[in-house]
Amino acid sequence: MFRAEHARVVATLARRLGDLDLAEDATSEALLVAVERWPVDGIPPNPGAWLTTVAGNKALDRIRREGRRDTKEAEAALMATQLSGGSPEPGGPIDDDRLRLVFTCCHPALALENRVALTLRLLGGLTVAEIAHAFLVPERTMEQRITRAKKKITAAHIPYRVPAAADLPARVSGVLAVLYLVFNEGYLSSGVVSRTAGPDAAAPVAVRAELCEEAIRLTRLVASLLPDEPEPLGLLALMLLTQARAEARVVDGELVTLDAQDRALWDPALIDEGHALVRRCLTIGRPGPYQLQAAINAVHCDAVDVSMTDWSQIRALYDQLQLMTPSPVVALNRAVAVAELDGAAVGLALVEDLAGALDGYHAFHATRADLLRRLGRVVEAGDSYARAIELAGNPAERAWLTRRRAAL
Repeated sequence: MFRAEHARVVATLARRLGDLDLAEDATSEALLVAVERWPVDGIPPNPGAWLTTVAGNKALDRIRREGRRDTKEAEAALMATQLSGGSPEPGGPIDDDRLRLVFTCCHPALALENRVALTLRLLGGLTVAEIAHAFLVPERTMEQRITRAKKKITAAHIPYRVPAAADLPARVSGVLAVLYLVFNEGYLSSGVVSRTAGPDAAAPVAVRAELCEEAIRLTRLVASLLPDEPEPLGLLALMLLTQARAEARVVDGELVTLDAQDRALWDPALIDEGHALVRRCLTIGRPGPYQLQAAINAVHCDAVDVSMTDWSQIRALYDQLQLMTPSPVVALNRAVAVAELDGAAVGLALVEDLAGALDGYHAFHATRADLLRRLGRVVEAGDSYARAIELAGNPAERAWLTRRRAAL
């Protein structure tokens, strides 16, 4: 709960204060107060409003304590007015603080990697350690990136609002990239825990449902801003078709791969909505990476049994995706489809070609291990499973990989 409320309160205070550091610090202080008082006094009827009020008062106290009273007194007066129910500054076409925060963090003035890192920190509530793990960089390096991004927003006077319609196309690709990563972190958590993580992050978790739900909610808002743009619709379809399988994906703390899932647990309403969005994208006729990924997931969801999966269509879609956005990860997923069609030996040859690019990626070693297992090369398969276990951060994935290795 604390992660979700953290994002809401930071977003609200960031708009009111125009200062990300102050908003985040005040929110952290309010959460500490909650940890101390709620076990004694009970959780308030509206936890979010309670935290926002306490965090706002903490920020107001800090502003008043600072020595630069000429500018800070005006900020304190504005803050006090807004906390007491006064009207805030207009924030754009959609009155949603968290969406405004996403567009602020994804401003073109910031480097793309810094946009993603900052949004994951503020919107997703991820620790610096978790973000560093996702980017494969040291924690200290990531901390510096986030700090620089905050300072850039302040120095450049980047506004906290959803851009006007004319500015949306230039900003939306970065926003979609961030929402995609927020969803992925929710659907398959990195599982990394920092020494400074909050009380609700004391142990790794397999799934963070609140991140998936928030990413879907915000993607719906972005799609409503650009109803004729297919990529927001494609990303929304991808999220819904993926989320439809959530109930079947982790059972008793262990990952259940697509081929072994109980498809009766899949959510038919989400699948129907996802399919409808994919068809809508097709009518627009401007294919993009998210649309292609959504189409791949739609093919998987079409199969009532794994044996009925149309791997030829999936390979064709990966061929298009590889041409549009070539990457080793896309090539790895394509190799899985090839292995289903042409055999494990053919797929393994394609996977081996990616060793240099993906040696630090646990899914590469897991895929290689499975293909080696299918070919009867159990010693090599065991070594690849061991490497995948070493690299995997998600506890459910580690449990599945450990069992697969033991089964050899």
